[in-house]
Amino acid sequence: MRTSALRRRGSVVRGSRVLIGQLVRNLVANAVVHNVPGGSVAVRVADGTVRVTNTGPVVARDDLAGLFEPFRRGEGRDRMGPGAGLGLSIVRSIAAAHGGTVAAVARTAEEGGGLEVTVTLPVTVTVGTSAS
Repeated sequence: MRTSALRRRGSVVRGSRVLIGQLVRNLVANAVVHNVPGGSVAVRVADGTVRVTNTGPVVARDDLAGLFEPFRRGEGRDRMGPGAGLGLSIVRSIAAAHGGTVAAVARTAEEGGGLEVTVTLPVTVTVGTSAS
């Protein structure tokens, strides 16, 4: 496995560049596929955290627990869309393999609908060294 360190403001997330790239691609693809026509997708990255939000249909809070199960497909029009229902399951597996977590929060209609998925990966804080 090839590993890399992703740095931002004195912190490092260590892991597989390939797998973390796949994690981000799956998050974004899921947000795009399960969005409404003309909707938006926002991606925010902070130290060890990737948060992807879309303006798709409102997700029932009761449906949140099953979102990360393999072969889970959306209801209604989403069931006919592309994919096998593995994207978020793969995200969860990659996050876990790196010691991280993933969580989903349903956004209300007032918040623009859709879903906010947050992946948190362990961060190592780097200590600056001074040249003597």
